[in-house]
Amino acid sequence: MDSSKFLVTGANGQLGNALRAKYPDAKFADVNELDITNSEAVNSFDWSGITHILNAAAYTNVDGAETNEDLCMRINVDGVKNLAQVASEYELTLIHISSDYVFDGTKNNHTEQEEFTPISIYGKSKAEGDKQAESTAKHYILRTSWVIGDGHNFVRVMIGLADKNISPTVVHDQIGRLTFTSELVRAIDHLLQNNAPFGTYNISNDGEPASWADITREIFKDLGRDDLTVTNTTTEEYFAGKENIAPRPLQSTLNLDKIKGIGFEPRDWKENLKEYIEGENS
Repeated sequence: MDSSKFLVTGANGQLGNALRAKYPDAKFADVNELDITNSEAVNSFDWSGITHILNAAAYTNVDGAETNEDLCMRINVDGVKNLAQVASEYELTLIHISSDYVFDGTKNNHTEQEEFTPISIYGKSKAEGDKQAESTAKHYILRTSWVIGDGHNFVRVMIGLADKNISPTVVHDQIGRLTFTSELVRAIDHLLQNNAPFGTYNISNDGEPASWADITREIFKDLGRDDLTVTNTTTEEYFAGKENIAPRPLQSTLNLDKIKGIGFEPRDWKENLKEYIEGENS
């Protein structure tokens, strides 16, 4: 597969950086090179020689979306619509990233067939974006949870607290699995290399689902910081008194049977976490 014919949008984010490492020959565009929310800019872009659009562009500030709904919808819905339309026009394959936030988190295990039940502006934008991506025939939607890569993320925040000798209070009632961008890129490549059937695929790391508090304990263990403690709290208690906070799905565990069924074996999140922390501290 000729990755020089790939266009990666949102090229400077966590996933964009991981795709850059995997496909150095691809074309990369961030908002300065291609504003996907601008239909004229998308339509007038030179699509000759492009076979695949890997859309890593997204508005991901979950709480910010509560007060910036217009911007969130422009990027996560209109932007995807514009890309899907050119994908249809030029018969391109669109790879798009979805989120566990399209669900309300009342089911313990989310399959690809579950109906959308978003409870936040961000979740609503991702659900509507998925519908836009589905409108073009040749599409892969990868639904992820709790993404960790090269950028601002939960693991780096907890490492920072450890560096300051802070024992944090962390929510214990949100349950899911981390998705490392390296694993997400590996899944994308697996779908493309194997000409997998088009459609939606859940992808996270494998392993026992855990709370953010338990993940923090694992981080401190990997750092050799057994002197630090993690105090459990509920999501409701943690955000009490804070304004413009988006509701969180409490159950974010994604069912991985479909992608495993086409030969992809996700790595255990604990194994990947240990490796990630070793890389951060090297």
